[in-house]
Amino acid sequence: MTAPEPTEPAGRVRLDLPRLPAAGALYRRALLGALPGMGGRRQQDVPAVELGVTGVTVDPAHLADYDRVCGFRLADRLPATYLHVLGFPLSLRLMTAPEFPIPLTGVVHVANRITVHRPVEAGETVDFHTYAENLRPHERGRQVDVVLIGSVGGAEVWRGVSTYLGRERTAGGGPRRDPGDRPTPPAASAHWRVTPRVGTDYARVSGDHNPIHTSRLGARLFGFRRPIAHGMWSKARCLAALESRLPESYTVEVAFKLPVPLPSTVASSATASGAAWDFALHDARQGRPHLVGTVR
Repeated sequence: MTAPEPTEPAGRVRLDLPRLPAAGALYRRALLGALPGMGGRRQQDVPAVELGVTGVTVDPAHLADYDRVCGFRLADRLPATYLHVLGFPLSLRLMTAPEFPIPLTGVVHVANRITVHRPVEAGETVDFHTYAENLRPHERGRQVDVVLIGSVGGAEVWRGVSTYLGRERTAGGGPRRDPGDRPTPPAASAHWRVTPRVGTDYARVSGDHNPIHTSRLGARLFGFRRPIAHGMWSKARCLAALESRLPESYTVEVAFKLPVPLPSTVASSATASGAAWDFALHDARQGRPHLVGTVR
């Protein structure tokens, strides 16, 4: 929950794409790159490049489908997490480049921070740009932040920072977690049944067809006994539960803890402190944490 604040140092080369790339082709390229002898030479640091695309519009039918899958009300105002989905193919293009320091296959999304500067309406046209920064060691490998920025009329209206962990056999020497005693989970305000359809439905609306979310075999290949829910679905579902109580501008930050297996039942909790919120998802039976977050 304490990811470094994003910076924008000089020296990155800006490359503008004519349109958003197709996510499916990028995932196929990532899988091919994981085969022996097929991957390129990876850099030791993040590439000094940022990718941009202009004129991205919203498909109202797709927005409505996303709202239904994640529990938002059907409305013209874009949920904060929808802009992540809208611009994610651009970040995916950056992360699947052969020289990107961490391969996409097996990467773990460990945290996400979104800042909404003002509400964005479905009829607005959004420009996106993305870059990576803060490559750093971790006890299980290396972490990197991928920054995605949405602008309207030249003004930044939305910023997302996704932190990814690339697991490596040789530990990166970063700070180690204190195992300690697991804190008692907060009292649940609701219980949600998370069915396997959540994985396939969110894959459809997000374009994230990673097989760990949709296939039992695919999940087992990456060490999971059964498919797991997308982390950004979990964040979106928690945000949807707070939708009517969110301010016009805010930052919502989450740390993804243990995966949500499909199917399962999760306990949702949310506590207000003035205009701020603390929220969490836990396993309904054993209290294991899946997600902890704040709205400030």
